[in-house]
Amino acid sequence: MKLINIGFGNMVSANRLIAIVSPESAPIKRIIQDARDKGALIDATYGRRTRAVLITDSDHVILSAIQPETVANRIVEREDEEDGVEDDEE
Repeated sequence: MKLINIGFGNMVSANRLIAIVSPESAPIKRIIQDARDKGALIDATYGRRTRAVLITDSDHVILSAIQPETVANRIVEREDEEDGVEDDEE
């Protein structure tokens, strides 16, 4: 199981993620509100501005205060570490 840091020491299983999106669009705002109404919203922002919305295969919605690109890069870096790929090629 690969755990990805989504900020402030909070971790999410990379295997369960379906999408990492920006919270700016109206459809994503509706997804957040629907999850809040269902009790499936996890707010991991610690009161800071939401910058990434993570959607899981269990229909949970996780709010993070770090950029979507940062979360995605952490997933890719983690996969590279597990595959033994190094960036030190000359």
